[in-house]
Amino acid sequence: MRKLLNIDANAKTVKGQKRGYLTGILYLSPADLSGYEVCPQRSAGCTEACLNTAGRGAFSNVQASRISKTKYYFENRPAFMDDLVLNIRALERKAKRMNLTPVVRLNGTSDLPWERVPVDGLPNVMVMFPHIKFYDYTKVTKRSIRFASGKDWPSNYHLTFSRSGENDDDVDAVRLGGGNVAAVYSPEAKDDLLVDKPNNVDGDLHDLRFLDPLGSWVLLKAKGPAIHDQSNFVIR
Repeated sequence: MRKLLNIDANAKTVKGQKRGYLTGILYLSPADLSGYEVCPQRSAGCTEACLNTAGRGAFSNVQASRISKTKYYFENRPAFMDDLVLNIRALERKAKRMNLTPVVRLNGTSDLPWERVPVDGLPNVMVMFPHIKFYDYTKVTKRSIRFASGKDWPSNYHLTFSRSGENDDDVDAVRLGGGNVAAVYSPEAKDDLLVDKPNNVDGDLHDLRFLDPLGSWVLLKAKGPAIHDQSNFVIR
C-alpha cells in the first residue's frame, strides 16, 4: 500500500481530535504544478496564496511526493484508488484505537470531483464508505449547488464553496442555493465580522466544515503567502 493520506499532520486538523474526530487528508500538487490541472476554477490570487508550501510543504521532498501522487492519480487511476481504499481502512483502524471518529478530506490542495471518480464498480469512494464523513472546499460552483440541493449527491460528502476574489457572482449563487461559503480575511477584518453575526463561523477553530450549519459564511484568517496578497483574494 502506498501512503496517500496524511493523518492529523497539521495544527488545524489536530484541533478536531478535541471534538472526537481523526482526519485523513490527501495532499496533491495544486494548480498544474505536476503537469496536470487539479484546480479548474482557481484564480490568480488563490493560486499565489495557496497553502501548498505552508508547514511541511516547504520541504522539497514533500513537494516531490505531492507531484508523484498527482501523477499516480492521473496515470494509474485504478491502482491509485485501490491504495486510497487501503489508506481509508488504515485510518479507520487508527481512529478505532484512539476512540475517535474517522473523517476524510480528499482535496487538501486540489479541487477534483471525487463524487465522479469510480472505485471497484461503485460510483465513488463515498458509496464504498457510507459510514465515514468526507468533506472538502471547492471553487466549482455547480458542485456546491448540487451539494446544497442534495440532488444526486453522496449524503456523506460535505462541500464548502471557496471565494477566490474573482467569483463573487458564483458566491451569490451558492448562497442563494443555501450552500456554505468560505472567504479569507485579514486578521482585523475577520475579528470585526465575528461580532454578533450568528451566521458567520470562525473557520480557524477547526477544519471540520461539515459541522457548520447550512447557510454559513466561514471566515478564515490569511496565512502563509496570503498574508501578502495584493489581489482581491484576501478581504481587508
